[in-house]
Amino acid sequence: MITPEYCRVMARYNAWQNRQLTEALDGQSLEVLTEDRGAFFGSILGTLNHLLWGDLMWMARFDPSVEAPTVGVNKSAAMHPTLGAWSAARYHVDGKIGHWANSLRATDLTGDLSWYSGTAQRDMVSPRALCVTHMFNHQTHHRGQVHAMMTAAGLEAPVSDMFLMPGEG
Repeated sequence: MITPEYCRVMARYNAWQNRQLTEALDGQSLEVLTEDRGAFFGSILGTLNHLLWGDLMWMARFDPSVEAPTVGVNKSAAMHPTLGAWSAARYHVDGKIGHWANSLRATDLTGDLSWYSGTAQRDMVSPRALCVTHMFNHQTHHRGQVHAMMTAAGLEAPVSDMFLMPGEG
């Protein structure tokens, strides 16, 4: 289904997108970042926080050196109250994702992953490769929401085309 190289490219893409979002949102008021814009997690910052929460949750399942978030999904949008706090945590987690991806072997993407889902309130089992693919898809999905909210707010959203990522194409 996927390869370690796919994971490395997606980890680089994730970090690149998050750096661009940080730069594009730097200097925006907390009011702009926290205004409820009708998205599932409310605001730009709320959606960014949820995305970070999801990355931490999945990475804690993939890499024992990563600690799972201490809050549940219902409080994920409020994990970090400011862009600065989110940005520092995001940078740290993107480094963890990159390190994990760079150390992957093909066998690390085989077999099943078992975990307890607090969101679903039950034990889960799914192919590990599918879970990894989901983590990267979840990132893209929520960054798309942030992009739409930024555009609607009159902000310039960063380029997201993967072929324009530095080092690609």
